[in-house]
Amino acid sequence: MAKKNFESALERLEQIAGELEQGDLSLENSLKKFDEGMKLVQFCNQKLDESQQQIDILLKKNGVLTPVPFQTEKDETLEENS
Repeated sequence: MAKKNFESALERLEQIAGELEQGDLSLENSLKKFDEGMKLVQFCNQKLDESQQQIDILLKKNGVLTPVPFQTEKDETLEENS
């Protein structure tokens, strides 16, 4: 089996979601797919967290490493509405 990376995990997760949405699987197979999907979600979240940590480290301000929190569109919307 090839080494798992974010892109392949996300692709597999999308495939599993499609299979579950079709509704053609037995309950047992649906649960197996769901379990596999949850493991993939955890893997993808871990990779995203690691990437976020790298971004924080790489951001520099005045020659000194200064972590700058990453804001998503959702975060920005919440701040604007406050």
